[in-house]
Amino acid sequence: MSATLAGRRIVITRPAGQGETLAALVRERGGTPLMFPVIEIQDVGDVKPLLAIIDRLDAFDIAVFISPNAVNKAMNLITVRRAWPPHLVAATVGRESEKHLRRHGVSNVVAPTGRFDSEALLALAPMQDVAGKRIVIFRGDGGRELLGDTLVARGAQIEYAECYRRRRPDIDVSPLLTAWARAEIDAIVVTSSEGLANLYDMIGKLAQQWLRRTPVFVPHERIADNARGLGLDRVVVTGAGDAGVVASLETFFAKVASS
Repeated sequence: MSATLAGRRIVITRPAGQGETLAALVRERGGTPLMFPVIEIQDVGDVKPLLAIIDRLDAFDIAVFISPNAVNKAMNLITVRRAWPPHLVAATVGRESEKHLRRHGVSNVVAPTGRFDSEALLALAPMQDVAGKRIVIFRGDGGRELLGDTLVARGAQIEYAECYRRRRPDIDVSPLLTAWARAEIDAIVVTSSEGLANLYDMIGKLAQQWLRRTPVFVPHERIADNARGLGLDRVVVTGAGDAGVVASLETFFAKVASS
């Protein structure tokens, strides 16, 4: 593996335990990953509503999983409580979520292959003709309503199953601020608009100025728009998945080195 990121220090802001694969890819290319989670994933406070929906899975035609967190939190409960209904189609917006579903033994999965977001999932044929179908959406607390609202507009009957909560972590930001003050941060990877907002709030006014001058890599144009709205000057929209992030980092720093 060539050292395409040699000497580069990359901040990874994914929740604790979810950035290791990306960190390993950065290390393989000579870079140094700095882990700074900006979202904390917690169990729901009251699991009874979620269990009630799990017990009624046979009543649904499609089960949508918004994220890998939704897959793992829901499937960990489903697999110990009951079998997956043979007729039930699983759908998800991302490649990682699809992989996690298959690891849990769910093989009938609808997922986009290009862009990975709600819009791409809604564009797929199985999500077009849904009039009269019963769909459950496994998700965290809150989040975008586009998916559910669009499916309702298409005639589907929607229920939401909240299977995790997202919180801003209570962690010490001083190591990150010290690294910034020493010019030891070359790029930051942020994978959600909520994570971006948390990061911005957590670091304080001085570091917000540093953040505006630091290359920030995001996986979606929607997140990039939010970043630009905060005054960030150097925003890069990456390819999909960890491989897409690393490829974008390599391309960016190759241009920096040659300029």
